[in-house]
Amino acid sequence: MQQSLPPESRDDDLADFEPRSITLDGATRTVHVGGTGPAVIVMAEMPGISPDVARFARWVREAGLTVYLPSLFGRDGAYPEAAAGAEVFKRACVSAEFRAFGAGKSSPVASWLRALAAQAHGECGGPGVGALGMCFTGNFALTMMLEPATLAPVLCQPSLPLDEPGGLEISPAELAAVRERIDREDLVVRAYRFEGDRFCTEQRFAAYAAALGPRFEPRLLPAAAANPAAPPFFSQYIGCPHSVVTAHLIDAAGEPTLAARDEIIAFLVQRLTGAGDAPLQ
Repeated sequence: MQQSLPPESRDDDLADFEPRSITLDGATRTVHVGGTGPAVIVMAEMPGISPDVARFARWVREAGLTVYLPSLFGRDGAYPEAAAGAEVFKRACVSAEFRAFGAGKSSPVASWLRALAAQAHGECGGPGVGALGMCFTGNFALTMMLEPATLAPVLCQPSLPLDEPGGLEISPAELAAVRERIDREDLVVRAYRFEGDRFCTEQRFAAYAAALGPRFEPRLLPAAAANPAAPPFFSQYIGCPHSVVTAHLIDAAGEPTLAARDEIIAFLVQRLTGAGDAPLQ
């Protein structure tokens, strides 16, 4: 559960990650890196790399993988206060790098993320990299499958486009290319959402299933499993069970969200290392 702490003590300084300035495709971004082993690109949800997002990245790192946590929006490490988070959301919605509205086309930033996946694979080795997106970045993990190094995509509550509940934020040609690749290479796409999520809907998962067939492996969590004590941005602006591995996760034995976390990490470890269960340290 979220603790009642003064706002200034809720931020995460990310001191146990190395902040790197990485230039790809003519654009420079900060990427927080930590760990050893094959790489996983963890893409933050709105309103940015929150303490809960960093906590999930640490869990991935503790499982024996290298985490690449790119700064895409917001203030890195900031606790998700309501007003500040809303401003980040508004700026991202009008940014040329993201397509918040309208189906059938990918966000431009996805090409930068594919280049990051290729670089991370070169730096960390292994058979390939994992990619996990959340909410605003959820579908990016799917478009990153256009990069051959990406082998383990996980879509957590993919929420774009915001204006089409059954729409997909990817072009038909890109979607066909992803489907051809996952069929050819015997890959799967994992996806997670809460029952009753207004931003990642049943219609969206149905659209993924229609496009990807049995290669799409959806997981539905009961609404009652969501943490009721989410940070202000989520309680005031999201207003429904939404963030499977971050704000709405309950870190306690027997909780469905913790089981989802363990399943995701086991999937990443197995696909990228060939190992079985990956105990957290």
